[in-house]
Amino acid sequence: MTTRTTEQPGTFPEPPAVDSPEVKRRNLNYREAFQGRETVSKFIDPCEGASKASYACLNKNNFDRNKCMEYFEAYRDCKAAWLQQRREDRQAGRPTK
Repeated sequence: MTTRTTEQPGTFPEPPAVDSPEVKRRNLNYREAFQGRETVSKFIDPCEGASKASYACLNKNNFDRNKCMEYFEAYRDCKAAWLQQRREDRQAGRPTK
């Protein structure tokens, strides 16, 4: 099924507004990120916002990685903090789910 748009052929809509990398970089408590989710899956990621922001940046800049390095660093920092927090929880005997 195709959808009709009023855009000119060959043009792409602007991606949704993306928070700055600094906002995405802050350490989130992964337990709070999973709170309220009924489905437990290995694919749930508290850094999902940073991931989507980096993809939106790539789309906006025609996949020029050099223009999106701050977003990639924000995702890496978020992911590293999440994994470190999970590692500490396992070592302390706290549940990670």
